[in-house]
Amino acid sequence: MQKQTMMNRVVVVTGAASGIGAAICAEFGKHGAKIALIDVDEQNLEARKRELIALNIDSFAWKCDVSMTDQCQAVMRQVISHYGGIDVLVNNAGITQRCAFVDAQISMYRKVMDVNFFGALNCTAPAIESLIKRQGTIVVTSSIAGLTPVLGRTGYCASKHALHGFFSTLRAELKKHGVHVLIVCPGFTSTNLQIRALGGDGSVTSHPQSRIGEQALPEDVAGAIYRSVLKRKSLLVLTPIGKISYLFHKFAPGLYERVMARQLQGEIEG
Repeated sequence: MQKQTMMNRVVVVTGAASGIGAAICAEFGKHGAKIALIDVDEQNLEARKRELIALNIDSFAWKCDVSMTDQCQAVMRQVISHYGGIDVLVNNAGITQRCAFVDAQISMYRKVMDVNFFGALNCTAPAIESLIKRQGTIVVTSSIAGLTPVLGRTGYCASKHALHGFFSTLRAELKKHGVHVLIVCPGFTSTNLQIRALGGDGSVTSHPQSRIGEQALPEDVAGAIYRSVLKRKSLLVLTPIGKISYLFHKFAPGLYERVMARQLQGEIEG
């Protein structure tokens, strides 16, 4: 795949109905890419597709629950049939949780892993042959929580760490085929993700979010992802607080944990 342009490239984005996913669709689309939008939220998915079409961006939408292997296989086949192949697969769909481990049910962890980790795996597997053929790129929306611990987010952190382990290894396996993998680690970003956070019982929690620093805009995240895909970067750590947290934990993990615990104590206190 050419590094300098996305013109007429086929970009598949999961979690495309809102937030970072919607911004990624618009960013790649304005640079000439053909956009395949995938999301479980059919109403907002269709709205995003219409917005892109109004901007003369070649777009098509598919409803899909990424936690369901059969749905992902069927949708990827349909995308390849419709567009002829896949150049960039953006595994962006995700959910989060906020609660202390002592208040959590195992079923909640399975729900988070099904979407965040297995959702990416479910979409990558049926797309991989086309990505190899086109020497494409896989983008994975992880989080600073994939690099550092975050109080009250054991399930979320576990799922994001799993993405790092899987996709960094996959990058090494696919290098000989010309396929690249970019892992993206946004910091706190202004999206609907946090208002849908799961509590310990697996239902949406009313417990308010604690955060550190200013929230990034999805459009800024999408722009950074676009530039990083062109440069074929392997890791993209975003926001000043995200970069500080990454380096702080890397070089002073004990001190980082104490500071982070004080800042986010509200995540585990009712």
